Amino acid sequence: MLDQILKDLKNEVRFGYLKKKHPFRYVSLASIEDGAPTQRTVVLRDATDDFDLIIYTDNRSDKVEQLEKNSKASLLFYHPKKLLQIKVEGQMELVRSGKAYEDHWSRVQGKSQKDFITKHAPGTPIDNPDHVDYKEDEHHFCILKLVPETLEYLQLNRPNHIRARFDKSNDWEGHYLNP
Repeated sequence: MLDQILKDLKNEVRFGYLKKKHPFRYVSLASIEDGAPTQRTVVLRDATDDFDLIIYTDNRSDKVEQLEKNSKASLLFYHPKKLLQIKVEGQMELVRSGKAYEDHWSRVQGKSQKDFITKHAPGTPIDNPDHVDYKEDEHHFCILKLVPETLEYLQLNRPNHIRARFDKSNDWEGHYLNP
């Protein structure tokens, strides 16, 4: 049954970027800032064959600076209808060049590119939301690639919840946990 749980976990996460209305599309990313956890909601964009999870961000964002100092990160997914929670923990890699980088940047189309061409970094104070200035010839696109080390699955279910953990160091061998 653990093999099936791992397969279902990976498939459910992949639906997050394949199906636009899937609840796993928007995920909570946790990183560390000054020794304390900090979270924000990000958009899951892709998953590699090795199950590395891809997120796009502005290279000038606070999360990039945090991840440069401490690459440990966690993604938390929740499906309210299925009462399913999945936690993915691992090392975050920052991708700023190369073929994969260029391939992903080419997928960012039209108005979505505006997220990466602002003159000022995310979080910079402005007078009015309509007063965002854009660059014409430069972008600040960055890929965050979470390389998972552990996966945790929690299915809220009656009469018994099901919780399991899978560790990459043991070739994704899993074991059940007390929920």
